[in-house]
Amino acid sequence: MRPNKTLRQTQADSVQTGLVEPGAFLAGYGAAQAVPGPLFTFAAFLGAVTTSGPSGLLGASIALLAIFLPSALLVMGVLPFWERLRRAPRVQRVLTGVDSGVVGLLAAALYDPVFTAGVTNAASLVVAALAFVALTSWKTPAWAVVLGAAGAGALLL
Repeated sequence: MRPNKTLRQTQADSVQTGLVEPGAFLAGYGAAQAVPGPLFTFAAFLGAVTTSGPSGLLGASIALLAIFLPSALLVMGVLPFWERLRRAPRVQRVLTGVDSGVVGLLAAALYDPVFTAGVTNAASLVVAALAFVALTSWKTPAWAVVLGAAGAGALLL
């Protein structure tokens, strides 16, 4: 999974080609959102559950290395110039735009495939709404919301 791919393209490349089961894809994506570094976690998960080529620990290691190495090399290359760059007004504007783009991509990924495939009836909508309220209004830790939603889903769905 390359960093510039959208979730939809990743789903097409992995699920529609038969490399990963649809349920495993959504479960991995959902679980990855509850931990720091979800892109890296999800890439490792997909490498581990792939049905073709190396899978398990070796597949996860290859996927993790493939997604982590380019950004690590970029950081190492920019690090000597970072203090000067981050003070430049143009760079600040670019970084603001990048932040906004990431929020938009995450919102699009939340809707399709997560919302469209995961919220299929009234009960699943109630579980999703309660999880959202727990995160935003009640300030419940993400790990607790994930466990609670999983439990509610197992009982209700």
